[in-house]
Amino acid sequence: MDFFGTILWPIKWVIEAILVGFHWALTQLGMDGDGGLTWVLSIVGLVLIVRAALIPIFVRQIKSQRKMLEVAPELKKIQDKYRGKKDQFSREAMQRETMALYQKAGTNPLSSCLPLLIQMPIFFSLFSVLNEARYDRAGVGLLTQELADSFGGANLFGVAPLKYSLVDAFNFGEVWVIIIAIAMILIMTASQFYTQLQIMSKNQTPEMKNSPMYRQQKILLYILPFVFLISGLAFPIGVMFYWLTSNIWTMVQQWLVIRNMPTPGSEAALAREARLAKKNRGRIADDAQALAESIEEKPETPVRTQRQQPVGKNRAKKQGGPKK
Repeated sequence: MDFFGTILWPIKWVIEAILVGFHWALTQLGMDGDGGLTWVLSIVGLVLIVRAALIPIFVRQIKSQRKMLEVAPELKKIQDKYRGKKDQFSREAMQRETMALYQKAGTNPLSSCLPLLIQMPIFFSLFSVLNEARYDRAGVGLLTQELADSFGGANLFGVAPLKYSLVDAFNFGEVWVIIIAIAMILIMTASQFYTQLQIMSKNQTPEMKNSPMYRQQKILLYILPFVFLISGLAFPIGVMFYWLTSNIWTMVQQWLVIRNMPTPGSEAALAREARLAKKNRGRIADDAQALAESIEEKPETPVRTQRQQPVGKNRAKKQGGPKK
């Protein structure tokens, strides 16, 4: 086992345990253990568990990226201030001001990259487990040779082998694999494009849109979908189900974050404030209506008057009656 494989070994063991656990649970529910649908649902369950565990890292990454975008205009001012100055004093002054800006904002360039570096070994392990299983190779843990053979020979709906890629499908004439693979690649590409578009169109302030970082994101908006489009040609459809499920999770997760935790001053933040204001107005109107209805329905309280007591003749004379 090489150095890279040694590092990934414990992660792959956990991933195999989750995958095999889902496969066992589905077979206990009566599904075919060698069926393609059983393995696809096991892959989907695996992705959901892994992505749910990564939610805290994702939130931290979003906050770090947001802070970096917020300081981008100020960072550009510092860079413009020392542009063309190559002496040692200017370089040190620029570095001090840059670090002071990062310290004031509570972030740094590495903080936004660290969560991604943590996720990379997990994603490599996921891909490795599924890719080795399609070649009928046993895993490092609970994915035995028997289960690897089962995955390698599984067919989705009995017509599309999970181990075939789009290139393999063209070579072997697998029409259903071609149809399923093309549909999945298009959905993967569209979901990736929409996810990035959400960030750029709704979760950026006007200042952020004038920063160099925004221009870099705009380039990635059109480059990343092509990466999925090209890499999808070589991915077997069993592995593509992992990527598709992960992309859909990311798209929904990003939508929820932008809706509930938007960048201050962005279009999404203004939309959230408008929703909250409308909700508060509706709540106040409902309370006022309920109060009015309760007042109308409340019965009037009768006015109690004091009963006039009869007065005798002698008592009336004492109280100032007519004298005879």
